[in-house]
Amino acid sequence: MPFLRSLTIKSKLFAFSLALLFLAPPAMARGPVATHHMISAANPYAARAGLEMLRKGGSAVDAAIATQMVLTLVEPESSGIGGGAFLLIYDPRHNKVTSFDGRETAPASATPGMFLDDEGNPRPHMDVIPGGLSVGVPGVVAMLELAHKRYGKLKWATLFQPAIALAERGFPVTKKIAADLRENPEMARMPDIRRYLFHKDGTPLRQGEILKNPELAQTLRLIARGGAKAFYSGPVAAAIIGKVQHAPVNRGGMTLADLAHYRAVERPPVCGPYRIYRLCSMGPPSSGGIAVLQILGMLQRFPASQLQPDTLSDVHLVTQAERLAFADRAQYVADPDAIHVPVKGLLDPNYLAQRALLIDPHKDMGTAAPGTLPTTQPPYAPQRTRQLPGTSHLSVVDDSGEVVSMTTTVEYIFGSETMANGFFLNNELTDFSFEPTRDGKPVANAPGPGKRPMSAMSPAIVFGSDGKFKIAAGSAGGPLIITDVASALNAMLDGNVTPQQAASLPRFANLNSATILEKGTPLNALAPQLTAMGHNVVERDLESGLHIIERVPGGYIGGADPRRAGVALGD
Repeated sequence: MPFLRSLTIKSKLFAFSLALLFLAPPAMARGPVATHHMISAANPYAARAGLEMLRKGGSAVDAAIATQMVLTLVEPESSGIGGGAFLLIYDPRHNKVTSFDGRETAPASATPGMFLDDEGNPRPHMDVIPGGLSVGVPGVVAMLELAHKRYGKLKWATLFQPAIALAERGFPVTKKIAADLRENPEMARMPDIRRYLFHKDGTPLRQGEILKNPELAQTLRLIARGGAKAFYSGPVAAAIIGKVQHAPVNRGGMTLADLAHYRAVERPPVCGPYRIYRLCSMGPPSSGGIAVLQILGMLQRFPASQLQPDTLSDVHLVTQAERLAFADRAQYVADPDAIHVPVKGLLDPNYLAQRALLIDPHKDMGTAAPGTLPTTQPPYAPQRTRQLPGTSHLSVVDDSGEVVSMTTTVEYIFGSETMANGFFLNNELTDFSFEPTRDGKPVANAPGPGKRPMSAMSPAIVFGSDGKFKIAAGSAGGPLIITDVASALNAMLDGNVTPQQAASLPRFANLNSATILEKGTPLNALAPQLTAMGHNVVERDLESGLHIIERVPGGYIGGADPRRAGVALGD
């Protein structure tokens, strides 16, 4: 492996572990097979809570709820009941795929120019995140209750017990929490962060220290007894509003009425073909499903031999399809309850075939323009894409074959950096475009009362040529969720790699700007060749969180992203 000579010691170890994984015998590489049920999630405590529900005879939805409650405690930097989520479910009894939208909504006080300064210019993104202005009405609790009413088997209150017990007992601070605090010391200026996650001497909590959260335990007890109503009214709701309206910076205008009026929505998924497979994902207000389907749809033009993991041709072709998908995403996608999103046109096979012809196998195309759809569209202006990490994903299969692929978030690290009754509040409104207009045209994803900001979350379920469930997948990572999910599915479907191999692969992406290669990985050896093809290559540390389950003969195998502490567990 000549490329190892150019890598650091840490990178060599990473590359060597990947090489071992790919050179291992098939049985070793794929891991043990679970014959009854499986869950893959970003934290062992959370995954074990989900597995406990599966062992009790619970549904995939039951397991997802228990897992989310524990994630609220152990991965507060990424997700929690103060945020939102999208849940995709396959119901084998009716051979049906549906989705549940728990995306946050803007309060009635939101305006298109809410993130502009006094001179009408967009405020710096990081300045707006902390405080109350960025907080959207949380949606995950309402969404999970709606899904439980349709697909739950165990009692609602049972699903909260692992999280309540762990919040009282305490858990060891994870490597990720400790690193996020160490690398972002400015967060200590926010009182809630300082109180909960820093010592009295001003130093952040260290990995392995025991962190308890009795406030969260009490909140979860209220929700366990009273359902979602106990979250959207009463003392929990009052605490949320108090924190938003009286934040130390960037006070917001959310009211109790905003919380009381929140509704989760069941929506049809977006589905489409990729070679012999059928893929379903989340539709608007997420852009993720459309973008992933577009990327894979355009790649169908090229043979699988050119789309093998870690090859120059794969990185080049996938990034070109990503450019085209992100150009359409910026132009057309927003809250479907506020504007018309041309989903059918964006996924039309003929449209994707025409877009795919723009991909030159030998040269980077540069900045892509959005496509022209045959249907008449309002003259929206494209919005800019921001790259910020965040979010968590879990995949579950239960004893009946019910499948859940759920992506959940508080947006940025620790959301708005404010807490109410033991949980962090999201900063999801910063997913809106800060520019309500560009070049005299409105931006589709501008803020507005009751609107849901566009998301990149891409929970996915793939079906084989036999029509049976094959893969459940999703990731964390802001807009890079789209590229991570597309690349993982590409690697599994074209490269025949296992879930764990797909989760461990080096990351790359193009958000219609530079081509990003994950720093310190074997992909960096491709940089000179990509540069010669016209790519503007940058190397960065990339944070992802792929969690994947695949149906194989005899049961299921799983994969968990090594960049996080997650695991895949099953029986």
